[in-house]
Amino acid sequence: MASSSISSDYMRGSLDPIILRVLLDGDSYGYEIIKAVSHNSGGIYELKEPSLYTSLKRLEALSCVTSYWGNESQGGRRKYYRITPKGRQLYETSLAQWKQARDLIDQLIERRAQP
Repeated sequence: MASSSISSDYMRGSLDPIILRVLLDGDSYGYEIIKAVSHNSGGIYELKEPSLYTSLKRLEALSCVTSYWGNESQGGRRKYYRITPKGRQLYETSLAQWKQARDLIDQLIERRAQP
């Protein structure tokens, strides 16, 4: 996986919605989420395990995801994560807030005139 040229500080506040977005595509376990994030970023961003599991733990405490143990038919036992309706709502809210913040930051940094 390629190393990110984007500061982890920029990404930190967006990890929850990034993970929720992956889970919108279906239940997934940790390594699979990391691979999906790397794939979806074109290999530019590599999500680290500690960050992933910290975020998943927080999302589970907020009832935005649930977890369950998969069967061992395909190797070791894996813990899968599933997005909940509350998680879907948090994703939609986070996406709208992110778009609003992105537009404001673009305006402030690029000094664009307001429409």
